[in-house]
Amino acid sequence: MNPQTATARTAGQSTPSLPLAKPESIGLSSKRLQAMSDTFKREVDKGSLPGATVLVARRGKIGWFDAIGRQSPTASAPMAHDTIFRIFSMTKPIVSIGIMMLLEDGHFLLNDPVAKFIPEFAETKVGVEHNGKLELVPAKRPMTIQDLLRHTSGLTYDHTGNGLVQQLYQQSRLRSRKITNAEHAAMLAGMPLICQPGAEWNYSRSTDILGRIIEVVSGQTLGTFLTERILSPLQMTETAFHTGEHNAGRLAEAFANDPWTGEKVQLFNMLEKPAMESGGGGLVSTTMDYARFAQMLLGGGTLDGTRIIGRKTLQLMASDHLGADVKIQGTLVPPGHSFGLGFAVRTQQGMASFSGSVGQFFWSGMAGTFFWIDPSEDLIAVFMMQGPGQREYFRSLVRNGVYAAVE
Repeated sequence: MNPQTATARTAGQSTPSLPLAKPESIGLSSKRLQAMSDTFKREVDKGSLPGATVLVARRGKIGWFDAIGRQSPTASAPMAHDTIFRIFSMTKPIVSIGIMMLLEDGHFLLNDPVAKFIPEFAETKVGVEHNGKLELVPAKRPMTIQDLLRHTSGLTYDHTGNGLVQQLYQQSRLRSRKITNAEHAAMLAGMPLICQPGAEWNYSRSTDILGRIIEVVSGQTLGTFLTERILSPLQMTETAFHTGEHNAGRLAEAFANDPWTGEKVQLFNMLEKPAMESGGGGLVSTTMDYARFAQMLLGGGTLDGTRIIGRKTLQLMASDHLGADVKIQGTLVPPGHSFGLGFAVRTQQGMASFSGSVGQFFWSGMAGTFFWIDPSEDLIAVFMMQGPGQREYFRSLVRNGVYAAVE
């Protein structure tokens, strides 16, 4: 879709757009961007996903913004630029920026213990598996705020494995949207850690705990804090922990059953206001809203003259915080990459099985949303879909397609 068409389609949105440009004027190939869109159209035709949006901006201007397929497999409405998506773990970078804003305000240090703000974490033990049983041992050092940001806290997720600690998560109410952030944090603090703090990278509920710390420090709900300090200043008017009934016709939905495995797909109701405002995965948003957040990150913490975070603070966040000593568990941090404070970070040009640049940082959401910032190419990309089982495949497709278009 060329920029002129994009202007017409986005003109009715309440969220401000980024400037538009012809792809060639910002060093992108329109022919190759079209080939990328055609790839996703083929996947829609094959039944791999109902629809998707893809936005590519370079040098501060949007060169490509396409809406492909349908919003929902059960409705005829086409995918649109202002379709609303569950962004799941793309909530994490926003919350991570929020906690670092409070650090800039002088409320804590990165190496402060989490128990300073949530006392229940002072008693947390580490669970060690022996002969099919869980032995509880003391933590060698306290879990810190930096551990939460880089997922070295010893917390985990119930869906990333089936160890004894994860089984305890599975048997609990941790996934309930009806408990508060305070109740969730207390419940989590009462469970054993999967490893010693600082020893391993385990994708986890760490960012949910950061959200609770934001509440404790700011005296506000997480949603109020994010709206006042990040979302409103960036004019991200469509981003929140739920959306109103008047937007029912704008919601993206997944297939009821995974098109590749046949397994049932269950995603939360975007119209329902949750008690728990999950810092790890609760936000809904639009492609353009998230593009404004990404452009702020690419701009060193500013957008349209509004500074959200300091340039050097952001530089710290987008750096490697694991090094060689931390064992990376799972497959979410690809080869040639590490993890910073809220983002994955590419550390090597090679090794990964997809295109990119050293220094780019990014994250994604469980239902298929994805974004990245590439400072060396002055580029951002935002991809939105709702299809949990296809998310890794499409992340690589969109990376390869965008980088093929960079002149």
